[in-house]
Amino acid sequence: MTPGASPPAAEGSTSAGRLGLSRLLDRACFLRKNIEPAGEYDPAVHGLLVDAVSPAGYEELDRYWIADGLSLAVIAKNTETNQAEYLLFEPVLSEFEYELLERLFDDLRDVLILDDHELDADRRVILSRKAHDLLTEYGLTLDRRSIFKIRYYLRRNFLGWSRIDALMKDPRIEDISCDGTRIPLFLYHRQHQNIKTNIHFDEQALNSLAITLAQRSGKHVSIGSPLVDATLPDGSRLQLTFGSEVTTRGTSFTIRKFRETPFTPVELMETKTFDVDQLVYFWMAIENNKSLLFVGGTASGKTTSLNAVALFIPPLAKVVSIEDTREITLYHENWVAAVTRERVSEGFGGTIGMFDLLKAAMRQRPEYILVGEVRGSEAQTLFQAMNTGHTTFSTMHAGGVDAAIHRLENEPLNVPRNMLQALDVVSVQALTHRGYDRARRCREIVEIVGIDPVTGSLQVNTVYEYNPVPDTFTYSGRSKILGEIMEYRGWSRARLDEELQIRRSILLAMQKQGIRDYRAVARIIQAFAIEPDRVLASLDDLGRLIG
Repeated sequence: MTPGASPPAAEGSTSAGRLGLSRLLDRACFLRKNIEPAGEYDPAVHGLLVDAVSPAGYEELDRYWIADGLSLAVIAKNTETNQAEYLLFEPVLSEFEYELLERLFDDLRDVLILDDHELDADRRVILSRKAHDLLTEYGLTLDRRSIFKIRYYLRRNFLGWSRIDALMKDPRIEDISCDGTRIPLFLYHRQHQNIKTNIHFDEQALNSLAITLAQRSGKHVSIGSPLVDATLPDGSRLQLTFGSEVTTRGTSFTIRKFRETPFTPVELMETKTFDVDQLVYFWMAIENNKSLLFVGGTASGKTTSLNAVALFIPPLAKVVSIEDTREITLYHENWVAAVTRERVSEGFGGTIGMFDLLKAAMRQRPEYILVGEVRGSEAQTLFQAMNTGHTTFSTMHAGGVDAAIHRLENEPLNVPRNMLQALDVVSVQALTHRGYDRARRCREIVEIVGIDPVTGSLQVNTVYEYNPVPDTFTYSGRSKILGEIMEYRGWSRARLDEELQIRRSILLAMQKQGIRDYRAVARIIQAFAIEPDRVLASLDDLGRLIG
């Protein structure tokens, strides 16, 4: 059975379906003829292939197309539980179409061996052509709707992610969670938060999908090695457990989806994660080689914030990033992206951890070191890098500044208190509530001032603080970092305020002109680092700089 293919419809079987597919194909051997390709599907021309009607017991709340005419998401309230559910609708196959899809799926696995000249060709086009060749060989003439439906499932199952392919393509979904065999998938939806779906897997289909997820991530999974942490080809993060030895309800996986393009400072300003003054503060701090640590709980936006403010790194500075699984994405040429490696096999290809990569990075003369998350012995090396003049950015799970310092000073991180002074700024991120919606906000930005000579405790200065009632941020009026920058550069207070206002005007101009793409934002920020006068002269139309 083709993994994830929809069951045949109860009605709509053709005369060919009643004959039986095998008998029809035997008879077709004597009816060979050329069949014209159907071309690409266009819903405006060929009509919708999905006609979704919410089942009994559901009240529809919302619907939107994931792929026009082919896959539709319906958000509906279950009147029995009063909870919203995510219902995915895909083209329904007749009995004949379903059997033909099974036959094509089996036969295509034998013929999909690409010639050398096809290696650079579009895989979707190759798959469609091979399927068309098989239909010609069968001697079958299908109507266009049948061809488009079968082509959809072939592409979904060969090139996509089977039943979860539409979920992977839905931009409103952040997380996909499978808890086990025959258990509905759960999602974290940007608008509806945690929500149950109408999708579940039997054991064979789930194990097949799990193996596919691991293999496409370049990892091996088996009963003997059932745990996998990996990055999918699109950048999403995968955590997978195989079989029922570790997770008793069967194979499970969680996919944390990441956008193809990371958030930019402009977008974080629009979502109110930060305000413009906080982003200008980060800009000045990064430009002047101050080390940052983003702390917060799960899904609080730590890595997203780190990725966004990393766009302020000067264009030619050497950057080394170190991660367990790739999440950091920079628009930066002089960048070494390092990831850890597990043991390849017994006695060969030993484990390369974050500690090893961090030691190696220190020998590469980087100006900025980005560590995905500190959670072990690499913390000591990270703070040694700070103390020897390297600018470092990292993230850490902690509820606040006090909790972060407590984690850093104790097992298993064990960073001596006097080394913590090298850290300049801590940004506390949180997933909070705004009415019935959840939103990511920066709770506070805190500077590490030093150690009290009498008590020996760390002294901190809160620069910005979040006010939940008006949903705004308050500046305390004092900043050690800005004072150091002013002193180091020989600026007066008026000159510092002028520099802050210049960067503020650039960010606001990008927001006003709708410049949000991370490549465009990065090019403008980098252009300012190289030719500030040219950028300031183009404030009314920054698009000219990215032309």
